[in-house]
Amino acid sequence: MKTKKIVIGAMAATMLSLSVCSLVPAAAAGETVQISVSEATAKAGGDYTVEVSLADIPSTGIQALNFSIEYDGDLISIDSVKAGAATNTGKSDSIASQIPEFSTYTDTKTGLVSVMWTTSLSDASYWLKQDGVFCTISGKVKSGVADGKKAAIKLVATPHDTYPESGVAYSDIDCGYLKGKEMVQYAVKVTNGGVNVGTTATTAPAQTVVLGDANCDGKVTLGDSLAILQFVANETKYPLSDQGLLNADCDGVKGITANDSVWVQEYDVKHNS
Repeated sequence: MKTKKIVIGAMAATMLSLSVCSLVPAAAAGETVQISVSEATAKAGGDYTVEVSLADIPSTGIQALNFSIEYDGDLISIDSVKAGAATNTGKSDSIASQIPEFSTYTDTKTGLVSVMWTTSLSDASYWLKQDGVFCTISGKVKSGVADGKKAAIKLVATPHDTYPESGVAYSDIDCGYLKGKEMVQYAVKVTNGGVNVGTTATTAPAQTVVLGDANCDGKVTLGDSLAILQFVANETKYPLSDQGLLNADCDGVKGITANDSVWVQEYDVKHNS
């Protein structure tokens, strides 16, 4: 397997210096954006397409989103990354002709791709607001790859200093907005996908996660908070379904704890009162 290193292009680095990297981010409490990669099945030598989708975008919107795509270049290639419908916000900023709002940088030697969407527009109505496909990733399965292999496609943070010359790496995916001179950072939960090598070329949608819906009844209520607390106390006596386990891990920190129950309670007060 090739050595992997996350890189970012000069264009993306320039834009990030204007919007994200130059500021110490503050966390947006209780706000978690879901980013998911779908799975596809393609035969050796065949084409594939997977989708990177956004969900649970907070009402304020996203002014800047930056991540890197990690994949195994011995199994697949990434030939294009194209903006999806969710990036159609209705208006481009004044510098878009020089630095596009949606930009990518591909390093074929290390096998990683950096992706960024950002706007300098201060009017939040033109920020990312709609759940849906953020981008599509297309490429080929390498010839000779055996059936049954899976080429994982993972979304990871593009590393950079918390602010110039700080010497402190910031390891989270950049996702948030500027509030005055402060960068407000959303928590991000990633569901990775990939390409399954087989004889039929199909694309499957990413698994839908409903944050907080631990009992899978289609609603996020105090009943889910109780289900999470019971599971934390005794997961053998009070198990959650596979989907419930995904939904219950909702506070932006990996692993189901009592803090996820608190997240549900706060959500219930905010949305069900």
